[in-house]
Amino acid sequence: MIRTTVIVLLATAAAMFAAPVHAKEGKTAMETETKATPAPTRSGHIEINGVNYYYEIRGKGEPLLLLHGGLGLIDMFGPVLPALANAREVIGVDLQGHGRTALGERPMSVEALGDDMAALVKALGYNQVDVLGYSFGGMVAFRMAAQRPESVRRLVIASAPFARDGFYPELLEAQAHVGEAMAEMMKNTPMFQSYAAVAPKVEDFPKLLNAMGALMAKPYDWSAEARSLKMPVMLVYGDSDMFRPEHIIQFYQLLGGGLKDAGWMRETMPRNRLAILPDLTHYEMFAAPVLAQTVLPFLNGQSGAKSWAEQVAK
Repeated sequence: MIRTTVIVLLATAAAMFAAPVHAKEGKTAMETETKATPAPTRSGHIEINGVNYYYEIRGKGEPLLLLHGGLGLIDMFGPVLPALANAREVIGVDLQGHGRTALGERPMSVEALGDDMAALVKALGYNQVDVLGYSFGGMVAFRMAAQRPESVRRLVIASAPFARDGFYPELLEAQAHVGEAMAEMMKNTPMFQSYAAVAPKVEDFPKLLNAMGALMAKPYDWSAEARSLKMPVMLVYGDSDMFRPEHIIQFYQLLGGGLKDAGWMRETMPRNRLAILPDLTHYEMFAAPVLAQTVLPFLNGQSGAKSWAEQVAK
């Protein structure tokens, strides 16, 4: 039963890779508007700390590092990429063992991946980038910002925790069963098929499951690191995400938000932001057009909100 639950969870997320996302009835014109995704201006592999990372760079503008979720790849952001790459220079990376990046022999570690991403953007010629990470990629983005703060200008963490106990208990139980024993049962899922289409060594899929299972089993609590982040941070979650609502609020409070009223003149408005997006689960976040609409103003240092005084002083 537990293994079945894990496969359903993973396959649900992966199902978004294989099919385009159609606009739901009632979406705004802005949400349903589509633009072509710019073709990569650069792509290839670059070796960082023993891992041969695959990357793609698209679009023009301020650089934005885009990090995918666990057992995913750059392509999972397909429905969101047009909006991002038409506004920014997007640096997409397939993380260790994912997509076109081979697993290798190094143990899976978000701390190591955080250091790798800082080294990768530097090797590609960037002194500092904005970062948007989803789920596993959000955890890597967190570690990059905490460990190499000089490399991150603004940070968006989408659907990721700061501590292992942020997940609902039943998900923690399911995560404990992620491993190579699931590989055969996943052969017909979009998740495996997406991996098999591009992976340099398809036979490494069971090893990847073992590596991710071992990673998820490790306890962690990054409360102190959350408090120490100096760059502007935005947290984004679905209203039906896989994390407990109290964990989400605690994360925002660790960042200095949600501690007091911001004032009618926004005089005590916190620097950091929290977005709870309606009608979204964890498994839809990365492909929802509203994600780009939500994060781009923050990444651009903009706010569409006006105080009451500003509204009446026209």
